[in-house]
Amino acid sequence: MQSGRRRIHVDPLVTDTLLACVMAIVTVVYGRQAHAAQYQSEGWPPFGPLAVALSLAVNLPLALRGRAPWVAFGVSCGALAAYTAAGFQPSTNMWAPLLACYTVIVRSPARRSAWAAAVTAGVWAAAGLRARLSVELSLAQAAIGVAVVWLWASGSRRLAQRNSQLAELTEQLRREQELRARHAIAEERLRIARELHDVVAHHLSALAVQAGLAEFVFTSDPEAARQAVASIGSSSRQALEEMRGLLGVLRTGTETADEGALYRAAPGLDALDDLVERARASGLDVTWTVSGHRRPLPSGVELCAYRIIQEALTNSVKHAGHGARVRLSLGFHADLLSCEVTSQGGSAPAAGLPSSGLGLPGMRERARLYGGSLRAGPRAEGGFEVVFTIPLAPLDTTGGT
Repeated sequence: MQSGRRRIHVDPLVTDTLLACVMAIVTVVYGRQAHAAQYQSEGWPPFGPLAVALSLAVNLPLALRGRAPWVAFGVSCGALAAYTAAGFQPSTNMWAPLLACYTVIVRSPARRSAWAAAVTAGVWAAAGLRARLSVELSLAQAAIGVAVVWLWASGSRRLAQRNSQLAELTEQLRREQELRARHAIAEERLRIARELHDVVAHHLSALAVQAGLAEFVFTSDPEAARQAVASIGSSSRQALEEMRGLLGVLRTGTETADEGALYRAAPGLDALDDLVERARASGLDVTWTVSGHRRPLPSGVELCAYRIIQEALTNSVKHAGHGARVRLSLGFHADLLSCEVTSQGGSAPAAGLPSSGLGLPGMRERARLYGGSLRAGPRAEGGFEVVFTIPLAPLDTTGGT
């Protein structure tokens, strides 16, 4: 209910105008009544049209104190000085100049405010003397009144400055939060883009090679064609499963998405057997070994390693060609995961398979994301190699992590 309510905003000019009108009316009414009840018997001049006009000149400028504080202050103090010089009882119009002085102190620097305070004190002292007070009492009244207004206005000015600084900091924080949110969205898009690239590049490349193989041996070797078709079905199902997981993350949205959903939807190192089998079905001669104490790894690290190996095998299918010899070595060390994928030989690169040129940069980016490193390039003895390392939490003395 409260969130739906609209805050009522009143223009400060309207408030100041109402205040000025009320003070002017009260001053005129009080001046007439006080003169009839007391000041007339003390010998003060009648509170006639001139006194009313000067009283209005003292109080009505307060309507402009928010828009033009120095103008309101000058006119109010000048009118009070004229009212006092005309011989009228000055106590009636003492408060409007003090309020105008308060506004000037709040809105102006300390040095300029000191001049307003001095002028107000002088006008008040003159009014006190005109009201037949002693010099000491007139000066004390002026000093105390202006000092109280100065302290009150200085506190209000500091509070307004703090509120302004707080508003600026709040706005800056809001902008920083928006930038962080945009950065997080951009990072999420890049991560999903990398996943989509790896899924599409690997599975569609494998499907294209296997379909070509099935077509080539369809009549000469029906059994090989059936195996190729079966491999196409397996690769398609795997691709659909991974794409379904990615689409689930996209549907959830970046603001409420489960951080681990993307990792749970993607395969890890336990799926290397299927990955190697699909590579073999695509015509690669793959051998792979695992060294060291194999242990569970964080899902992000497992996905990173799996995608790099997947991209390396996909590149072998594209560029090394049918019959290429691929050696995959995965090593679990105390504080490091290492992997080496080398390819050599092959009849010819697979024709008609497009390349986005993002494979190697994407692999390096994945490795750097987890503090690792990657090296990819031709081997001195021929062929191509991809070598990467990812730091792991060190094993403890009992063999755990």
